[in-house]
Amino acid sequence: MEIASAGFPVRTRSQITAPSIAQRKGAPEPLVMVTAYDAPSARVVEAAEADMILVGDSLAMVVLGYDDTMQVTTEDMAHHVAAVARTKPKALIVGDLPWMSYHVDRAETVRNAATLVRAGAGAVKLEGGRKRLDSIQAILDAEIPVMGHIGLTPQSVLALGGFRVQGRQLDAAQRIVDDAMALVDAGCFAIVLECVPDGLARMVTDSVTVPTIGIGAGRHCDGQVLVYHDLLGMCDDARRAPKFVRQYADLEHSAVGAVSAFVADVRNGSFPSSSETYHMTDSMNQALDLYATNPK
Repeated sequence: MEIASAGFPVRTRSQITAPSIAQRKGAPEPLVMVTAYDAPSARVVEAAEADMILVGDSLAMVVLGYDDTMQVTTEDMAHHVAAVARTKPKALIVGDLPWMSYHVDRAETVRNAATLVRAGAGAVKLEGGRKRLDSIQAILDAEIPVMGHIGLTPQSVLALGGFRVQGRQLDAAQRIVDDAMALVDAGCFAIVLECVPDGLARMVTDSVTVPTIGIGAGRHCDGQVLVYHDLLGMCDDARRAPKFVRQYADLEHSAVGAVSAFVADVRNGSFPSSSETYHMTDSMNQALDLYATNPK
């Protein structure tokens, strides 16, 4: 066993890369990806031995307080990728390309992807199917691994009319299958399937040669991903966790309780206690008292 810098016990494991993730297609043990946006959350996810850390554009909502993911920039994403990368995890760091960072010409698309790689990402993720193939090819030509993302694509929330399950109708389901096949043919090493019926997710998973990572897509994918703050119960009341989130802790209320106790202790005079205070020697106290009564 190694002991991580934050005191978490972890097993020694090899560095996980995009090619090693791709090779896990159909493996008996599902892949696990969890979001993280800073060094403390990255250390937790790494200590839990997740396979991938997604520095997601969900940071817009769960960290920065925006109503949707469309407000973050490439610079924002690079800032948070770098914070995660400084913990040197063995998990593969996947950096989300934000809205309008790959909806541009090929040169700017590659520059934006390279910005995340220089910050520490081992791969980038972008949303969309066939319409994004040119962007994907440009990034792959720069030797940067790409993870696809289809189904509910939050950066398209305005066009989709809200955060809704995708692929319920036959034509929509067929488009998702076709998009998945196109992403694989383009060279994506894995595909996120978000908010699609489980039967459709199973069909896509069985049809493609790279791992599928589900979020709200049922249990038949090759792996699963959840948002760090959702699974730990750190969502504010204004942003209720989706149906597919299993909450493993209630840190929001635990944190409020802890801070409330601190506030009360300060106000009633019980914090800090004598044992939490640095004390001077008696001789130093006497010298300071003398100085106060007869300053030079």
